[in-house]
Amino acid sequence: MPTDIQAQTDSRPAVSVVIPMHNEQGAVADLLQGICTAASDLPAFEIIAVDDGSTDGTYDALRAFQQGCPQLRILQHKPAGGQSAAVHSGVQAARAEICCTLDGDGQNPPEELPKVWSPLLADDSGAIGLVAGQRLGRKDTVSKKLASRMANALRGWMLKDGTRDTGCGFKAFRTQAFLNLPYFNHMHRYLPALFKAYGWEVALVDVAHQQRLSGESKYTNFGRAMVGIWDLFGVVWLMRRAKSVSAKEASRS
Repeated sequence: MPTDIQAQTDSRPAVSVVIPMHNEQGAVADLLQGICTAASDLPAFEIIAVDDGSTDGTYDALRAFQQGCPQLRILQHKPAGGQSAAVHSGVQAARAEICCTLDGDGQNPPEELPKVWSPLLADDSGAIGLVAGQRLGRKDTVSKKLASRMANALRGWMLKDGTRDTGCGFKAFRTQAFLNLPYFNHMHRYLPALFKAYGWEVALVDVAHQQRLSGESKYTNFGRAMVGIWDLFGVVWLMRRAKSVSAKEASRS
C-alpha cells in the first residue's frame, strides 16, 4: 500500500491533479510550480504526486516543495508499480470529483492543463467522462515517433477509439467513472476506448509538447510494442464484455 503524506487544505478541491513520478528529481520544482500557476483560477485544487519507487532524490524534492505548497500530497510506492499503478493510487486518494493527469518528466507543459479540465467543468449534462489530450509537435526521437505512429494506427484499427494519440499523459476524467473501470497494468494507454465502451462520451483536445526536463524514457520501442500487442487483445475483450453487460442491463429495465 502506498504511503500518503498529506498537507491539509480547508475546502474540497475542484480538480485533483495526479502525477506519476519515477526518478524525476530534476523536473519536480518547475513542474509543480507550473501546475500551481495553471490552477490558480480554480476555487480550490490539490496535487497528488505519486513517487513510484524512485531511486534518486524525487521524494526529497517533493517534500521540499510541499513546505510552501499546502495543496501538495505525496504518495509513495515501494517498490515501483508502473505508471498505471501510480495513476490508480493517485485517483483512489483524490478528493475531487474530477481528476487530471500529466507525465512527471515535464514533457506535458502544465500551462496546458486548463484545456483538459475545462470541458469537464463546463459539462452540465454529465455525459463527458474523459477529456484526452493529443500532442502537437512532439519533441521525441524519430524512431519513437515512428513507433508511436505505427502503434496508434494498429490500436485505432482494432479499438475504433477515435484518437490519434492515446499515449499522451494529459487526461481529465470523472474520478468515480475511472475507478469503475477494470484495472490492469498499462490501462492508462487505453482510456478513450475504455470510457467509450462503458458508455461515456470522450472529448479530444490538442495540447503542446516539450523536451523532457528530467529522467529518461521508461520503455524501449520494442518493449512497448510487445506489451502493447497483448494489451490490445485484452482491451478488445473488455470492450466486448462491457457492451454485453450494457445490453443485458438494458433488457432488464
